[in-house]
Amino acid sequence: MAVTYKHIDEMKPWSDKLHMLECISVTPETPDVMTFLFRSTDTNWFRYIPGQFVTLELPVGPEPLFRTYTLSSTPSRPYAVAVTVKAQKNSIGTRWMFDNLKPGMKIRALGPLGDFSYVKHPGDKYLFISAGSGVTPMMSMVRDMCDRAPHSDISFINCSRTPADIVFRHELEYLARYMPNLSLGFIVESCGRTDLWSGLKGFVDKAKIALLSHDFMDRTVFCCGPEPFMAAVSSMLEASGFDMTRYHQESFAPAAPPVAVGETAIEADGEALTTVGFTLSGKDVPCQPGQTVLMTARAAGVRIGAACESGICGTCRVLKLSGEVEMNHNGGILDEDIAEGYILACCSRPLTDVKVEA
Repeated sequence: MAVTYKHIDEMKPWSDKLHMLECISVTPETPDVMTFLFRSTDTNWFRYIPGQFVTLELPVGPEPLFRTYTLSSTPSRPYAVAVTVKAQKNSIGTRWMFDNLKPGMKIRALGPLGDFSYVKHPGDKYLFISAGSGVTPMMSMVRDMCDRAPHSDISFINCSRTPADIVFRHELEYLARYMPNLSLGFIVESCGRTDLWSGLKGFVDKAKIALLSHDFMDRTVFCCGPEPFMAAVSSMLEASGFDMTRYHQESFAPAAPPVAVGETAIEADGEALTTVGFTLSGKDVPCQPGQTVLMTARAAGVRIGAACESGICGTCRVLKLSGEVEMNHNGGILDEDIAEGYILACCSRPLTDVKVEA
């Protein structure tokens, strides 16, 4: 197929309003990790900051499944974006991607969103510490710095189960040849008899971090990985007297368990119920005090896509046509979207009767 060349200034930037992607390649990274590379179907270029994420709409069953993934690509190369995903034991969406998503297939995407980035939290020098697939936002930032500021001072520490599970190891070692102030440190839990490994083994702790980054107390820290890993790193730094205003972590876990449909988070005590009107579905539904627009939609059988359900991913964004809500989000919606009347259904609780476009 012939490729039509356009200068970037002749192309529109991709955004969540231009959200159809075509898979153009699939690359195995480790036995359970793959990178999926996408282009825009509308010849757009990708504008985002390194470390941001997108939400993919995966056609897994009768109802699509929404899953949020950090972009592992760099915005300094704006013609394609990539997500690098790990197939967990009980994963559904990621397993579908492994088994079904091939070059030429098209899927919908929402985003990019998130402020887990050195662009949002700049420092003189950095410590990027990650575990497992938490390496993806770090990789996006390192790739971006390699292109834009190759003399950036970065201590890069990654923790993995075995040497074979270190994602991007060879590329990182290659990048270190061109980034004189990029130091790499790998920690593995264990290694087999045939593994050639002379690095650190065991779990992350203060001694290992100090060995790999002796001046970590002076650095701006970005941490990403499983929740117990991030909690351990955060606690260790805080106990060491680290200035926690320079500590940043990425997490898609809800801040609190969602309230089940049918339960009331706040006692009514005679308080009048509000009503949520879903204009596209033609339904006006009573909303219990304390419940969100999303909970009310589900109770009424109105479909609003949702992934994280904690105000992070932006998947449940809907247009509010009237009424007032209390919205406590975690960065999953832009200020300009709020100004246009959009809300996140998962974290918006009606204060008055509300109408939304759903």
